[in-house]
Amino acid sequence: MSSRIEQIIEEIEEYVDSCKYQPLSTTKIVVNKEEIEELLRELRLKTPDEIKRYQKIISSKDAILEDAQTKADAIIADAQAKAEELVSQHEVMQKAYAQANETINAANKQAQEILDSATQDANSIRLSAITYTDDMMANIGNVLQNTLDDAGAKYKVFLDALQSCLDVVNQNRQELAPQTAQAAAISNNLYGDEEDDDVLMDELSE
Repeated sequence: MSSRIEQIIEEIEEYVDSCKYQPLSTTKIVVNKEEIEELLRELRLKTPDEIKRYQKIISSKDAILEDAQTKADAIIADAQAKAEELVSQHEVMQKAYAQANETINAANKQAQEILDSATQDANSIRLSAITYTDDMMANIGNVLQNTLDDAGAKYKVFLDALQSCLDVVNQNRQELAPQTAQAAAISNNLYGDEEDDDVLMDELSE
């Protein structure tokens, strides 16, 4: 069963795939800011809990080893008890000691095998948890980096559009400058009568 953080990453990937491309672009998409921010907000909230979960898995290594040690100690204690019983019951002490030593050696071997297996299992669990956590963080980092890159690209397009508009306005003002100066000169020479008004209108219309 996948974790919630994996589900959120899948939702982000599905959302990005569902977004429309910007006009004249095959790489840049248009995103809903509120929707992507909501997914990222939930991702930030879930990430600490998910990390704690894998830290708990890693810490279980000690519990596995402790349980294995307890079982090994119990096996050794039982073997020693049987060895003592054999020694006390057999009339031939040499045979009893041999059987006792064989039992103890077998118990020690079994206990060591249990400890080795438990250590290997604990290390495997720890390595898997660390690897998964690193992969998860890498996926989150890729999503965030792609989001930042897309936002930066859209911001640059916006600035370029504003600069283009400003250039057009400045160019138009430069083209109007001679006519503006001419209108100002004519305005300074006005006498206020109808004849001069007609002259002014004729000059302006030329």
